[in-house]
Amino acid sequence: MNVQFSPAYVGAAHAFDTTRKAGWVADALAAVPVPGVDLVEPAPLGWHDVERLHDPEYVEAVRTGRPRALAESQGFAWDPGLGPMVLASNGGAVAAALDALRSGGAAGSLSSGMHHARREHGEGFCTFNGYALAAAAALDAAGSGSVLLLDFDAHCGGGTTSMLAGEPGVEQLDVAVNAFDFYRGDDAFRLFVVRRAADYLPTIERELEAIARSGRHHDLCLYNAGMDPFEGCATGGLSGITAEVLAARERLVFAWCRERRLPVAFVLAGGYIGPGLSVDELVALHRTTIEEAART
Repeated sequence: MNVQFSPAYVGAAHAFDTTRKAGWVADALAAVPVPGVDLVEPAPLGWHDVERLHDPEYVEAVRTGRPRALAESQGFAWDPGLGPMVLASNGGAVAAALDALRSGGAAGSLSSGMHHARREHGEGFCTFNGYALAAAAALDAAGSGSVLLLDFDAHCGGGTTSMLAGEPGVEQLDVAVNAFDFYRGDDAFRLFVVRRAADYLPTIERELEAIARSGRHHDLCLYNAGMDPFEGCATGGLSGITAEVLAARERLVFAWCRERRLPVAFVLAGGYIGPGLSVDELVALHRTTIEEAART
């Protein structure tokens, strides 16, 4: 299984989990490899590629830093390394999607910081929406196909919904534990904000089975595998969602895809260090996704 990573993923000067943790996970994989997993370096997207879904004025702001407020609308201080960083990490998300489509199995990217970004600005530590760009690239590659988005970050994926709602062939299941970036769902973009840890896995299982019973065909699953629901994560965590619960979630997702022979590509999504979550613990949570994907 190929997992996309480039040192450019961590190239911005702004030091924050979203701009650093891909490097932490890559270092951990180099030190203790996951059998069958190869780290490969993706080609970055070009600025014109990002304009497929983002407004050219916003793209130019990220490229140049002007106007500064727009360039920093995701919450990061702008520097010349920001643009190359997000082009690389978004390129990895697209590459993982296309790799999974070609192989018919699993692929991934150590990318994060995507699903809150809007067409005209960034939001919530997300600069460009590589998750939505990956869906668009997969639809192009599959022709008149269909992509299933599973967004299990702690926070709602309102950015992705704002960009892709109404797009033929796109379906999203969004199970969050925090109402940040809330949106009104519909039949194609379904949102569930879980308030009790005891309801988390049952909600995911119930909704996955509802998709299976519907008989709808998908060419690819794109999985936004957030670890910020973890109870020790100060940004989004829910008491009672333990590492064991998240490991069970990963087993459920990848087994569901495997049973349906549905190609799946993952990105890391949220997960933030703090008093209740160390770097090593965060890396271990993200490794769980990679380990379960490698069994697909």
